[in-house]
Amino acid sequence: MRGTLAAAALAIVGAALVFVTGNDFYLRILFSICIYFLCATGMNVLVGFAGQKSLGQAGLFAAGAYAVALLTTSWDMNPWLALAVAVVVSALFGVLIAAPSLRVKGPSLAMVTLAFGIVIEKLVTEASDLFGGAMGIYAIKPLTIAGAPFDMKQWVWFAIALSLVVHLLLRNVLTGRFGRALLSIQADEVAAASMGVPVLRYKVLAFVVAAATCGLAGALVAQQNQYINSDFINFNLSIFILLLVMFGGSGSMAGPLLGAVSLTLLGSFLARWTWAEHFANGALLLFALYVMPRGLAGVFGDLFARLRGGAATAAPPTSGEVVPALFPRQTVGASDTLLQTTDVCKAYGGVRPARDLCARLTSGHIHALIGPNGAGKSTFINILSGIVKPDSGEIVFRNERLTDKPVHAICSRGIARTFQNLRLFKDLSVRTNVLVGQHRRMSNGFLTSMLGGGRAQEAQALRRVETIMQFVGLSAYADKPAGALAYGLQRRVELARALATEPELLLLDEPAAGLNPQETEELGHLIERIRDQGITILLVEHHMDMVMKIADHVIVLDYGEKIAEGPPSIVQSDKRVMEAYLGVDDADEAPVAATAS
Repeated sequence: MRGTLAAAALAIVGAALVFVTGNDFYLRILFSICIYFLCATGMNVLVGFAGQKSLGQAGLFAAGAYAVALLTTSWDMNPWLALAVAVVVSALFGVLIAAPSLRVKGPSLAMVTLAFGIVIEKLVTEASDLFGGAMGIYAIKPLTIAGAPFDMKQWVWFAIALSLVVHLLLRNVLTGRFGRALLSIQADEVAAASMGVPVLRYKVLAFVVAAATCGLAGALVAQQNQYINSDFINFNLSIFILLLVMFGGSGSMAGPLLGAVSLTLLGSFLARWTWAEHFANGALLLFALYVMPRGLAGVFGDLFARLRGGAATAAPPTSGEVVPALFPRQTVGASDTLLQTTDVCKAYGGVRPARDLCARLTSGHIHALIGPNGAGKSTFINILSGIVKPDSGEIVFRNERLTDKPVHAICSRGIARTFQNLRLFKDLSVRTNVLVGQHRRMSNGFLTSMLGGGRAQEAQALRRVETIMQFVGLSAYADKPAGALAYGLQRRVELARALATEPELLLLDEPAAGLNPQETEELGHLIERIRDQGITILLVEHHMDMVMKIADHVIVLDYGEKIAEGPPSIVQSDKRVMEAYLGVDDADEAPVAATAS
């Protein structure tokens, strides 16, 4: 609410400045700030939240500008309608650029978007019959009110109002489930998908938002000038839009405005020295990347935090703390088949980590999956969660075939997981990490979120997350960055995040790895408490003492093949299990329970 009021107050201040100045130069500066803000606020969604680097924004700016130009000159369309259509056209170009870009990452992604920008620049320059080339397109219809074209003051007022509306709409989106989902994609795409986030779909959405706002800015420039030519569209524009976000504060709601104001004012001051302006922009980009990675928003945020003083830290939970139940569940029969695999195979060349694996997991039990290093345990977990696709075989969960389902869809069916190597969203708070797990439990769509809906669901998700954090003993660390916690606590954060998906089946891939004996014992008790909540567990673990103590059923793998299964008391005395672990034939030589490989 405070952010909304602050944005409205700034808009009122900007509108008041228009009243007190009649200087056309100052009015154009204010208009330029709004234009660059529109470009930056959409780019912030793509770069700051989704983490997708784009160098093709000049092409999207051109899409909006030339769309409105052609619609009003060649088709004689109403300028207001043309503005709306230009935004849609730009959004479609966003889908076009997203499709090939989603196949690559990192520098390759930047190169793909750069190529798009260059193609558009060459197109509007060379295709002079359609786009006018360097001569451009004249007589573009401006926006009108009561039949009269906007004067400069009206253009600035309209741009300020439009900027406020776009900011508030995107703020509604980014402060809820969609913003968390995009941040999780930026941090770790595999972990995000495992929490039910449709990664590819949301990447496309981020490209579309960035394209729509940049196209809107281009259309406004074309209508205000009543003219557009190829000189407006160049690589420097793409770099400048990226600089607006990086210098202002990538991933911050205030960053686009800070970048637009500071860099527009700097550009106006250096306008008479073009070489100096380009030099300053390049220097500021390097400065933002290496010296001030969080931008002006990060600097001001740290300053305000110091002025407010440190917040009090909650006391850690005591051993006698009463923990709540997690989720209400229907009672399930102990023999009900929850998941069944049939002849699952996976090979990497000559290595076969899964050979005709058949397994049956029954509801309400702790199933342990054990075996020597390289036996195929983690591969089997990856196959069940959809990260690895089997070469053959079938996986059935609750009578539904999951073999060809994507990762996020498998999570949505009720299967959650942790990872052998921690995959937390380290820069996000513990609470936000766990809230990402609630993503699939919230049904408010993009348009609903944009219009401010879904607040009841957000409040319900927060209550559930508080319950989960209390259940696993993390309430005292809720506001701390997950990556700043001790290793044992980070393991609990990942477990809490998986629980937040409210799974029926929980896949734990070596959750005790790296824990000391006391933490391992506490983890064993926690896993039993999770089982008592009605959640079925498949546990991959090398700590045999914990496995034999808490598991109801044990499956043993060796070289991708199941060699034994059954109750722990029977499995630990099986001759083939002895041989797999110890390489000996004499079962009396050493008990499996003593091994901890």
